[in-house]
Amino acid sequence: MLIYNVTINVEDSVHLQWLAWMKSTHIPDVLATGKFLEATMTRVLVDEEMGGITYSVQYKVSDRKTLDAYYREDAERMRNKTMQRFGNALVAFRTELQVISIEKAPIKSATTHLFAYGTLQDPEVQKMVFSRGLKGQEDYLKSHSISAGKVGGLYPTIQKSADQNDRVDGVVYIISQEELQLVDAYEGGAYQRKEVILASGIRAWVYTEKTY
Repeated sequence: MLIYNVTINVEDSVHLQWLAWMKSTHIPDVLATGKFLEATMTRVLVDEEMGGITYSVQYKVSDRKTLDAYYREDAERMRNKTMQRFGNALVAFRTELQVISIEKAPIKSATTHLFAYGTLQDPEVQKMVFSRGLKGQEDYLKSHSISAGKVGGLYPTIQKSADQNDRVDGVVYIISQEELQLVDAYEGGAYQRKEVILASGIRAWVYTEKTY
């Protein structure tokens, strides 16, 4: 996993306007490209000789290929929108960080079942979300199928099927309630969580595309 870090120094005169725009428009637009897993915005606690207020926005991305696709397909457009709105009132520089490890406090007892049919089966994604690999067992969900469309053009989702012979294969894991909240954050606003009964009889949570 990589972190695409953007550090921005903003002039006091546009600070509040810029901050509101970042939260309501720019960061959601970057995430809407489907390239990044999440974004974290922080204020850098330093008194700048140049004046202004400094922030850091860190976008998590699963791999180099996806980050390169953002550079190629989206980065210039996003920067141009920022320049058109704020011009020389801010200065930004960008760095790339490689995630080596993530250490967290010990988890509480695992009592919640999670059914994964997509990226959550990937050991690297599991390490990113849970800071550990998961061990599960194969299972499947009856009367469902993988949707032809993908969330953000990249990520799979499932749909209810009228054909009782349709099934979605995956893996069921046991995690804690605290870890389930981590999955909520990973899946983001484009997905919703619902409870299903798997072929094994296990009652588990599964994530599907959010319907409005």
